[in-house]
Amino acid sequence: MILDKLIRQLLPHDDKFFSLLGESTNNLIMAGDLLKKLSLASSLRQQTNLVDEIKDLEHRGDSITHTIFSELNATFVTPLDREDIHLLTSALDDIMDHIDGSAQRVILYNIRKFPRELVQLCDVLALSIAELQRGVSLLKNLHETSRLQEVLERVNQYENDADVIFDRAVADLFKKEKNPIQLIKLKEMYVGLETATDKCEDAANILEGILIKHA
Repeated sequence: MILDKLIRQLLPHDDKFFSLLGESTNNLIMAGDLLKKLSLASSLRQQTNLVDEIKDLEHRGDSITHTIFSELNATFVTPLDREDIHLLTSALDDIMDHIDGSAQRVILYNIRKFPRELVQLCDVLALSIAELQRGVSLLKNLHETSRLQEVLERVNQYENDADVIFDRAVADLFKKEKNPIQLIKLKEMYVGLETATDKCEDAANILEGILIKHA
């Protein structure tokens, strides 16, 4: 691994992967912001428009992912290990898929008003994505270990916060919701958003692995 690192430092390589990963996280930032707006939308028309915008971002995210994978196959020397770039790209794509899936369920399940806990999960998810964006932007400067470590700690904290909100929300749902169909719908919404936050932590774990390799 030391030899691979030395070779990577000595040979010229293409830094386009940093830009492409940045595009992916920027796309996630926009999706997270739209999801927050969706959680507060007051009409079906607003919801539908926001869900359509999120779907457009999901398609854009797929295009960025495809481009990164294509560039990996075409590039001789990469700035980071190929496997790490592939794993991180896939993790970011997973977050986008769960955001899109959650947004689609709002329309499919006819959810016109988000419970407070759903709004909170959307907020926590957006905060976690913002930290991931900072983390990815630091990949060019892996010697700034303390800054990246702060990002990883915040993502982990947001994942813990989401777990607490999720557990409380599901407990209240089973205690108070009398309509079994509505219970199933809301529980799936909670699971989708909490899973998206889990995927943020997965991405942070990949960043941590990259940091360890290059420390």
